[in-house]
Amino acid sequence: MARHAARHLIDLPRTILVGSGIRFEVPQRLRDLSVGRRILIVSGSGGTRFYAKELSGILSDKGFEVSRIEVSSSTIESVEKVIEASREYGSEVFIGLGGGKAIDVAKYAAKKAGRIFISFPTAPSHDGIASPFASIKGIGEVRSVEAVTPMAIFVDIDYMIRSPKRLLLAGVGDLIAKFTATLDWRLAHMLHNEYYAEYAASLALHSAKHVIRSWRRIKRCTQDSLRVIVEGLISSGVAMCIAGSTRPASGSEHLFSHALDLVAGYPALHGEQVGVGTIMMLRLHGKNWRRIRYILRRLGAPTTARELGVSREKVIEALTIAHKIRPERYTILGRDGLTPEAAENLAVETGVIE
Repeated sequence: MARHAARHLIDLPRTILVGSGIRFEVPQRLRDLSVGRRILIVSGSGGTRFYAKELSGILSDKGFEVSRIEVSSSTIESVEKVIEASREYGSEVFIGLGGGKAIDVAKYAAKKAGRIFISFPTAPSHDGIASPFASIKGIGEVRSVEAVTPMAIFVDIDYMIRSPKRLLLAGVGDLIAKFTATLDWRLAHMLHNEYYAEYAASLALHSAKHVIRSWRRIKRCTQDSLRVIVEGLISSGVAMCIAGSTRPASGSEHLFSHALDLVAGYPALHGEQVGVGTIMMLRLHGKNWRRIRYILRRLGAPTTARELGVSREKVIEALTIAHKIRPERYTILGRDGLTPEAAENLAVETGVIE
């Protein structure tokens, strides 16, 4: 008999708004959600600070009390800094505005402080923009941890279109990872009777398939390209909300990326590393890894260790320890992982190393 999941709450975003000029609609949307008037905007310390300043002005003009704070890294220290600021300002709502760091920090801080979280991504680089999980350094975990589901997601294409192409391609890498993530999840279900939410898996997989079907549109780097990626990332995040875990979106390819972070010190963007990991893990699953590599190459995304900025030795080492990152999570890597020889053969065959 198939095992059912432990009881979990399916907490979904109440409002998702994607389009041009969305920032001007935020005040009314927040009123509709009855979230309160005291807002803390958490942004990055780079270019997103200017977006945060503009949104702050828009909200202030409509009667909201707005404070801003900048974070430069997704660490527990940044989280504590945000919580302390919220206490000082009496903030009721955290708006994470920016890329992965600002959103993850705001999301986890909202969890710890018991505040409402609003996601306002300015780059389409990862599916954390809609998921209830965050990647925070310094808490003893080299993986995503439970945070809160965003009550609302606001995506202003006017901001997104200014983000570097590299971030768009990182989003592609994070989305194609769903091919191997769902295969790994299904494998764990078949071999170890792990809970498997078919609808959540299907939703995540659809996001990956949509990207592959639309890669020529994505290559143009237009507003249409952004919508394809953003909608896929949001769907993937919602799949995690439904599953109550990161299973639909994160498998052996993510374990490889986390392992690479450990041995090589975060050498590239998360989505870039995951994309390379997906190529190799699809080979282990016996699937069409060549097509995925071909599409990533045509888009200009990394497909080799050299393009990630790491040595062949680091790739091999990461492959041999990846199964240890989350030993409770069964994947194609098995319980014992890959031997150095098997890891080298895999990386050579898929062209990741020479």
